[in-house]
Order: sequence, then structure tokens, then C-alpha cells
Amino acid sequence: MLTVRNGDVEIAYETIGPATGMPLLLACGNATQMIHWPERFLAALIERGFQVARFDNRDSGRSTHCAHLPPYDLRDMASDAVAVLDAQGWDRAHVFGISLGGMIGQVMAVQHPNRVRSLTSMASAPAWSLLVSRPRVRTLMKIIGVVRRTGEDRESVAERSVQLFRLMSSATYPLDEQWVREVSRRAYDIAYDPAGEQRQQKACKVTGDRRGELTRVRAPTLVVHGEDDPLQSVHAGRATARAIPGARLITFPGVGHGLPPAELWPRLLDELCTLAAQTARP
Repeated sequence: MLTVRNGDVEIAYETIGPATGMPLLLACGNATQMIHWPERFLAALIERGFQVARFDNRDSGRSTHCAHLPPYDLRDMASDAVAVLDAQGWDRAHVFGISLGGMIGQVMAVQHPNRVRSLTSMASAPAWSLLVSRPRVRTLMKIIGVVRRTGEDRESVAERSVQLFRLMSSATYPLDEQWVREVSRRAYDIAYDPAGEQRQQKACKVTGDRRGELTRVRAPTLVVHGEDDPLQSVHAGRATARAIPGARLITFPGVGHGLPPAELWPRLLDELCTLAAQTARP
């Protein structure tokens, strides 16, 4: 694991794959760490010709937890991501973000356009707004119930993660519960910080509706969304694609929130490679 400073914040990151690969920065979502990117998916990206950098957002994992610092917003989190590019010596990179990570990527493409070679925004939205994301109220109530019923010890948090993944995923595809438990235990051992998760959510809210500024994005953009996403409705993906000029939208039937199941990775990887190829054209 490596670290890079961005002002008062230290960001933990790691790089995987040969230096000759196409630079790809992965930005993870709220309440997750860089270890939540499945190793098999990383290996598939490398096989497709990418060199991958993944990092812990501020207030998660081994990066700085910001209880002692002033409030921040998505622009600060995008600046953290750019610091990782600087540490890597990457003038520009393909950026792929999920949920909160997609929002960070969107802000990077607006605030740091010369650093983003292409943007993939998955399971994300152009605003932290119930009107835009249109979450399912019943699912939100179930999520609140799960959080209130479970304890704060390691095994309780792991079981809670399994229950939350069940709610966020689709019944169409089986959930790898063993992987969820294992990665949740690892994440707990690294850093368990519910208050940090709330600060990340607040950063999304205070940044506001970004649809107006997203019209300035010039990087080739892919928007990916599950049609059965209960947290960020597919309407949020469509709103993102409408806001970004020339964005391509693909939706996966029967898929919930987050990275689609492994059965669909070949299609996703094909789309990522096609997007990357656009940036190589004269």
C-alpha cells in the first residue's frame, strides 16, 4: 500500500498491473474501501490491457478519517483522486467510479478535465436528490431496519453487510455471501467508521445538483446502470447520460446497485475497452 498527501488528508492507494497498461483509476462508493473491488475483476482489467490504481476515499479504509477536519465536498474528494494520479505520474487516466465514486469521477471530469481520459459512471447520479435518484422507499426502510437491529462488533457488521447486499442486489443473480462476509471482516479490521460514512454522504448532499456543470464534460463517457437498482434508480443513470454530451448509456436488466455480477463482466469489459479506444483515435 502507498500513500499520497492532499493538504491535510493522506490518501491510501495501490497500483496493480504492468506500467505499460492503460492507466485506469477506480473510485469506490460510500461505506466501501478499495478492497471491495473484487480481485477477479482487477485481474480481468489487467488482462484487457489496463494498469489499475485503486484508493480509499477520505473517511474510509486507511486514508485519513476527517472527524478533526473541516467539512468537505465532492470537489475535495475529486482533488484526492487527482493526487493519486499525480503520485502515479499519470498526466491523464481513464476514471471508473461506482455510486459515490461515479460522482467523484463526474466532478473530476468537470473540475480537472485535462486529467480525465475517459469517464465511466456506474450506479451513480448527477445529484444527491430523492427526485433524481428515486430510491425505493420500502428498500430504504428495510436498510434502516437492518442497521438498527445489528450490533457493532466484527461479526455483526459482517452479517449486516450480507443483509444490505441482499437488499441492494437483484434476486435475478445469486449473491456471493462468502465473499461479502470475508471482505466485510477485512474492512472492519482496517477501519470501521460509521461517522465517516455519514460525512461522505454529507459531502454528496452539500455539493448539490451537478447537471448544469456536467454539460461541460468533454471526456468520452460511459454511463452504466442496473435496471433493478433500488438505491439509485435507473432514472438516475439516464439523468447522468442526458447531462453529459455524447455519453453512452448501457443498462443491465435484473441488476441492482454496484458492480454487476461476474456473468456480465465480459460485456462491461468490452464497453470499457471500446471507450478507451475512442481516446486513442487522432
